[in-house]
Amino acid sequence: MKGKIMEPDIALTQVSAWWDANAPGWAKDAFAYLQSIWNEGAYGLTYGQIITITGIILFSLMVRGLFARTFVRWITRLASGTKTKLDDVLVKAIATPLKIVPVIIGIYIALQVAHIDPTAEMYANKIIQSVVTLAVFWTLSRAVNAFEYVFTSLKDTLSAAVVDWMIKALQIILIILGFGAVAEQWGIAIAPLIAGLGVFGIAVGLGAQDLFKNLISGLLIISEKRFVPGEWIQADGVVEGTVEKINFRSTLVRRFDKSPVYVPNSALSDAAVTNFSRMTHRRIKWVIGVEYRTTVDQLKYIRDEIEAWLWNDDRFAKPPEAALFVRVDNFNASSIDYLIYTFTKTKDWGEWLAIKEEFAVAIMQIIEKAGTGFAFPSQTIYLQETDPPEIMAPPARSEGVERARQRIAEAQRRKGIGEADDEG
Repeated sequence: MKGKIMEPDIALTQVSAWWDANAPGWAKDAFAYLQSIWNEGAYGLTYGQIITITGIILFSLMVRGLFARTFVRWITRLASGTKTKLDDVLVKAIATPLKIVPVIIGIYIALQVAHIDPTAEMYANKIIQSVVTLAVFWTLSRAVNAFEYVFTSLKDTLSAAVVDWMIKALQIILIILGFGAVAEQWGIAIAPLIAGLGVFGIAVGLGAQDLFKNLISGLLIISEKRFVPGEWIQADGVVEGTVEKINFRSTLVRRFDKSPVYVPNSALSDAAVTNFSRMTHRRIKWVIGVEYRTTVDQLKYIRDEIEAWLWNDDRFAKPPEAALFVRVDNFNASSIDYLIYTFTKTKDWGEWLAIKEEFAVAIMQIIEKAGTGFAFPSQTIYLQETDPPEIMAPPARSEGVERARQRIAEAQRRKGIGEADDEG
C-alpha cells in the first residue's frame, strides 16, 4: 500500500531529474519564469489557490441549484400538506434565504482548502460571518410575513392597513439590527454612528419635510379609519376610485377606468373624503313633471299610487329608518312637478340600478293609468280676438277674505298704539 502511494512522487522526481539533465537552458528559464508568475498570483494568492477557490465556489453554486430543487421543494410540499397556512407562508418566506446556505458552506470550505495569508483569512472569515448574519436577519424579516395570520384578530380590532404597517416596521427594524450586528463584527462602534446619524437625520428632515408629512398623514388616515383597502372613496378635486393599498408615503387608488393613481397621503388627509362604501342606503331623488291639464283628482291618484308602491316594496327603506316622500312640489313653466325622495336598502350599485329601472317603469304605468301624461317644455300662443272679450264678473268674496281684512286692520291699529301724533 505504501509503495503504491509513493509511486506518483517517485515518477514526479524522475521527471524533474530528467528535465534538469536534458532540458535546454532557454526551456529551463521559461519554465522558471512561468513558475514564478504562477506562484506570485494575485491578491496574495497563487493561481493554483485562485483556481481551487473558484472551482469550489462554482461547485457550491451547482449544489445550490440542486438544493433549491430538492430540499426547498420538499419542505414546501411538506408544509402544503398541513391544514394551517402559517407554515406555508413561513416556508415560502425563508425558501429564498435558504438557497444561499450551500454558497456559504462552499466559501468556508474553499478558505480551509486554500492556505491563504492569515490576514486575508481573517478578513475572509469576517466576510463569511457578515454574510451569515445578514442571511439570518434577512430570513427573520421575510418570516415576519407569516405573522399576518397570527394578527388576524388585530385586523378586526385595528385594521388591515395598521397590521400591514406593523409588519413592515418590524421588517425594517430587523434589517437595521442586522446591519448593526455586521458593523459590530467589523469593530465599528454603533453608538457614535447613531449619534452621527441623528445629526444627519435632522439635516435630511429639513429637506424631506414632504416625506415626513406624508408619513404622518398616512398614520392619521389609518388611525382615524377614514378608509381601508377595498373601499370606494371620492376626494374633492383629487381622485375617485377604489383604495387598493395605503403605503408609507402614498395611497394607491384604482379609478373606475382601471387606471392606478398614487395619491400623496397628505392630499387625502387634508381633503374632504367621501367614503361611499360606508353609506347605509342608496338614494333615489327624482322630479317628475305631469301636464297642466292634469286634474286635482289625478294628481292625488298618482301621488297615492306611487307612495303605496314604495311602501309595499320591501327593497325600499321606510321611516324612521330613512325618509320617504312623494309630494306635489312645484308649478314649473310647463309642468306640475312631483318630488320623489326615497332610499333603497341595498348598497350594491348594480342591484340599485335594477330597482331604479323597475320603479321607473311602475311610475310610467301609474301615470298612464291615471289618464294623463308626462310634461315636456312647451309654449302656448294666444291669438287676439277681433270682438271684445266678454267681461266676466268675478264671484263674491269669500268669508275668509273679510276675516283677513279685519285682522289686517286690527294689526295696523296695534302698530299705532303709543306713538305721538306729531313729529316731535
